Amino acid sequence: MALINTTIKPFSATAYKQGKFVDVTDADVTGKWAVFFFYPADFTFVCPTELEDLADIYPTLQKMGVEVYSVSTDTHFSHKAWHDTSPAIGKINYYMLGDQSGQITNNFDVMRPGVGLADRATFLVDPEGVIQFMEITSEGVGRNATELLRKVKAAQYVAANPGEVCPAKWEEGEATLAPSLDLVGKI
Repeated sequence: MALINTTIKPFSATAYKQGKFVDVTDADVTGKWAVFFFYPADFTFVCPTELEDLADIYPTLQKMGVEVYSVSTDTHFSHKAWHDTSPAIGKINYYMLGDQSGQITNNFDVMRPGVGLADRATFLVDPEGVIQFMEITSEGVGRNATELLRKVKAAQYVAANPGEVCPAKWEEGEATLAPSLDLVGKI
């Protein structure tokens, strides 16, 4: 699963977003930062807690030029029904992609073999369509949107500042590193 620094593959899907069904393709992702947030299924238990957590930071991500695409192998109709009936999911304003064919889930290599469900996985894609980071957790381990936000800020900083890198626990405004021969063995 060596997807870091690879370009996303072509896809097309229908999404539910803010009361409408909209078509989304890989071409819509190009030119902006994007988070692909895979989850196993609608109407489940850990998933709504994660999706609500992500909905809470979505306005901040939008201000940073980041679009969010949640993805499961459910249909866009199922996403609408879940959005209309769950207070947590009702907060979502980002795209909820229906991937019943599994095209997107397979493109990102997070389809559970023989199950037809996506793993719990997050990918950050840069404006050129290149995957900059990924995270995959087991079924019972939910993700943290605040940590995702920190990682997005770090990736955007590194992209805007060639030659610099962000150390562990880096937060916006903190010191970065400029890898060089002088630093070898001193950190």
